[in-house]
Amino acid sequence: MVYKFRIISDEVDGFFREIKIDSDASFYDLHEAILKSVGYKDDQMTSFFICDDDWEKETEVTLEDMGGGSSEEDTYVMRDTRLSELLEDEKQKLLYVFDPLAERVFFIELSEIITGKDLDKAVCSRKEGEAPQQTIDFDEQMNTNAALDLDENFYGDQEFDLEDFDPEGFDMNEGGNPYDEDKY
Repeated sequence: MVYKFRIISDEVDGFFREIKIDSDASFYDLHEAILKSVGYKDDQMTSFFICDDDWEKETEVTLEDMGGGSSEEDTYVMRDTRLSELLEDEKQKLLYVFDPLAERVFFIELSEIITGKDLDKAVCSRKEGEAPQQTIDFDEQMNTNAALDLDENFYGDQEFDLEDFDPEGFDMNEGGNPYDEDKY
């Protein structure tokens, strides 16, 4: 079987990639096909997330075995996991985290399952628009990110008034420093 994936970005209007890949290929093969289709280097700790219909993350497929999961939790590594192990329905949604430090992702949908065909290697069958920059400089992001709204409401309730704050309710000044005594 051949899986046809549609890939979009919420950062760049007009960006679109379509990749066809054999269902027996690994997530690593898909990872490489995505990197090649957008011209990225393979130098980030990328991962896939299998998502529900509302793009909520459910199952992670990591580039490397992180070794931190409990034995009860299944861990999936890209090189060891076939696409067909975790993907079986058209319209299945995935996230591909290509910039883990800034948590930037591509949105992927398994748009079609083509039965009766096989592919030796992945093919980028449609390519539109420029891909977003692979990584971003945090200083640059802070200076240019208009979506990051740091006004007075950023930290919580916009109805909060400092006059309403009651420091006595927190026993902040009574009884001295709580760390003075050995209560560990």
